[in-house]
Amino acid sequence: MATIIVPENVSIHEDAENLQKACKGWGTDEKAIINILGHRNAIQRKQIRQTYEELYQEDLIKRLESELSGDLEKAVYRWILDPVDRDAVLANVAIKKAETEFPVIIELSCIYSPEELLAVRRAYQSRYKRSLEEDVAAHTTGDLRKFLVGLVTTYRYDGPEINERLAKSEADILHEAIKDKIFNHEEVIRILTTRSKAQLKASFNRYRDEHGTSITKKLLKDESNVLQKALHAAIRCIDDPKKYYEKVLRNAIKRSGTDEDALTRVIVTRAEKDLKDLKELYYERNSVALDDAVSKETTGDYKKFLLTLLGKED
Repeated sequence: MATIIVPENVSIHEDAENLQKACKGWGTDEKAIINILGHRNAIQRKQIRQTYEELYQEDLIKRLESELSGDLEKAVYRWILDPVDRDAVLANVAIKKAETEFPVIIELSCIYSPEELLAVRRAYQSRYKRSLEEDVAAHTTGDLRKFLVGLVTTYRYDGPEINERLAKSEADILHEAIKDKIFNHEEVIRILTTRSKAQLKASFNRYRDEHGTSITKKLLKDESNVLQKALHAAIRCIDDPKKYYEKVLRNAIKRSGTDEDALTRVIVTRAEKDLKDLKELYYERNSVALDDAVSKETTGDYKKFLLTLLGKED
């Protein structure tokens, strides 16, 4: 369930006018920007952008980029974009890092539905005039490249049907490869990049039933192997996205120095989807409210904006 609180009566025209006032003259009224945009859904934010441009012949996104800075600017920029365009930007930012931030690519490939992933690929191509798979391939090498390109180009069957016999045989293939540490086994990559999520979950369940432990625990033993880390992330995303995201939040907050990029990414991308569920899971696993953890680890207007998206009222 979503966490953002949207008022019943919203005037898009007034929102555009008030945003222009917040950006006009000396100094920026960050509080006004947060109060408006932090309480509008994706459709309303798009309408505000369109109305603002009609009224002032100016791109609201570019204006906000020039008015804001730091973590707040980055968070507001990601929030105000159309969700599918935002995902394309997040993918591009991840790809351009010195070492590809493959968890972002894996999230898009393994948590999103086939149609959602296809929409992101189209948005990426429209924005950057290159394909997502082309850029992933250009910034990775070897087995990791093979795996990630396989993930972003797949169009999985999205139905509930499963084949139990296939689940057993592929659970055995996965077990043997992990036992022998052959993580680049062609069959492992084929299974994880082509099977439906329902079929993969059946294989993961079969693995746990037959070997007394989850496949993800078996993959945790050697964190130095980059392909192994990617396989582990993909399996966790497919098996239980909410647990995956909760751990991303926990790591972003608990590590020495807050990982603002990861924190922003999860809050911004899930605020209109299932962030309420993630908050409940976070509290259950950490005995601390996510709102309180975010409040403690962030500051200023960036903190206010994240808390607004988390549904915390002043």
